[in-house]
Amino acid sequence: MKRGWSLVIVLLAVVGTVIGVRQWRKHRHHALTGGGTAMHPTYDATAYDTHAPAGVRIKVEVLNATKVHGLGRRATLYLRDRGFDVILIGTTHMQQQATVVLDRSKHPEWAAVLAQAMHGRVVERPDTSLYLDATVLVGDDWTPPAEPFYP
Repeated sequence: MKRGWSLVIVLLAVVGTVIGVRQWRKHRHHALTGGGTAMHPTYDATAYDTHAPAGVRIKVEVLNATKVHGLGRRATLYLRDRGFDVILIGTTHMQQQATVVLDRSKHPEWAAVLAQAMHGRVVERPDTSLYLDATVLVGDDWTPPAEPFYP
């Protein structure tokens, strides 16, 4: 009789573990992908074609302002692919819902191009001691484009 109950308890533990792992993977995938583009009704695929102006070196700092691990790195790769010079990357403890581009060098046209690429808004915060043109605070609203598949 004791053996029967032990077997039932072990089976319940295994089933519970399998269900828990599946839920964790589903939650982790949702957190990494940002939930897909369905969360953003204003999603515009053409904005992902925005590039830095030719012949201009726009120095950018990227700060992850979310709890999503690796989002700052994804934003860095995304911006570098579009010709922006990302020279610093990091994380900030200040959580942001919306992506914000801080104009550091009083070049509003550069900050506007960067904000268009990141689907964010521009805030003027000049600081010449940083030797940067802009700081990007990556918020929860930014969804990275799908990564290419190379088999």
